[in-house]
Amino acid sequence: MTKTEDSKKYKVVTLGCRTNQYESQAYADQLKELGYTAAGEGENAEVCIVNTCTVTEAADTQSRYEVRQLARKHPNAKLVVTGCAAENNPDQIKTMAGVTHLVSNKNKENLIAELFPLETTPEFQIKNFDSHTRAFVKVQDGCNSYCTYCIIPYVRGRSRSRTLIEIITEVEGLVATGYKEVVITGINVGDFDGNVPEGNKAYTLADLIRAVDSVKGLARLRVSSIDPDEVTEDLASAILDGKTTCHSMHIVLQSGSNVILKRMNRKYTRQIFMDTVDRLRAADPDFTFTTDIIVGFPGETDADFKDTLDVMDKVKFAKVHMFPFSERARTRAALMPNKVPGDVIKARKQEVLRFAEKISYELHERFVGRTMDVLLENKQEGLCLSMEGHTENFLRVLVEGEALASNSIVKVKFISNTPQGLVGVITPVSAE
Repeated sequence: MTKTEDSKKYKVVTLGCRTNQYESQAYADQLKELGYTAAGEGENAEVCIVNTCTVTEAADTQSRYEVRQLARKHPNAKLVVTGCAAENNPDQIKTMAGVTHLVSNKNKENLIAELFPLETTPEFQIKNFDSHTRAFVKVQDGCNSYCTYCIIPYVRGRSRSRTLIEIITEVEGLVATGYKEVVITGINVGDFDGNVPEGNKAYTLADLIRAVDSVKGLARLRVSSIDPDEVTEDLASAILDGKTTCHSMHIVLQSGSNVILKRMNRKYTRQIFMDTVDRLRAADPDFTFTTDIIVGFPGETDADFKDTLDVMDKVKFAKVHMFPFSERARTRAALMPNKVPGDVIKARKQEVLRFAEKISYELHERFVGRTMDVLLENKQEGLCLSMEGHTENFLRVLVEGEALASNSIVKVKFISNTPQGLVGVITPVSAE
């Protein structure tokens, strides 16, 4: 019996990083070109894809849970599992009930081709970014760093980059679709070295930023997670001097203690981190930062933990992503002595979360009374405030007003501050 177009439904579930989010969007776009539509609540999907994560034990657990849920809700579907949890524990995943296909990370871009070998496979790139007002563009994959706590180099492989031409073409398509903001992302974007095939010339991340910054119609450009030692003078100049580049960066800290950073095999010190922050803030006092922090790494003392809190206090991060140390098999940290007790990790986690809220509030408080451009993003359910959005320097703003449209940039005056972010009202644009 010939399948009707109505029966061609798909479901994609994504866990983990922005790179996974990019890849899952590419799968969705490929499936749409093959005539599939997203399955709604209660609809049966013919194709289900789970893009898994293994960065922590909790991510592994959540990945397996999502696989089981899809197998239960869509028992007749082709159930494809890919991503880092599948790469790390393939034997465990492929024996789970309902799993029909297991695709390794190295074959991720060929997933749809493996699923439909008789079809002409659409190109693996995104044309849209469903339910997002900012589009993530993957420019690089893999990592060469081998931090002692991290499993990712083992499951993602060595660093490799897309070509600058591919990236620019994709960004131009996203801007033509209506996206105002693009985020350059990858597993380790600082390793980017895109080549032009005919010239075989290596391009740096700074070159890429300047090229994307010149795309006509783009309003905002952000750089995703990067290590402080990778923020070169050239990259800093590209960001500070760009037309659309946002003066906010996610620069990874992990720990404020040099002792712990060395045990983690990080390639920078606390001073390098602070010098990077100070250099960017000296050029623009409104420059803001977000970061990642791990608490409870083996051997972390009270003094080491205090060093982390001290850096948080000095920088006043707009947002902190906090991770309690999660032991990963095959990593050197799993073999380290002086494990931090679970109750101590839990207490430090809560202290970081509370302190992160405090310093973020203090940072936002500096901007009360200012007027800035805000990209409107989502409606806030249950609040009298209509929409949330972010400034160019990544301050979270709750905007009051009628008939506000997502994906629009408006001028907003900040009238007060709350733990949830600045509260503002739209101000009329003065006629010149």
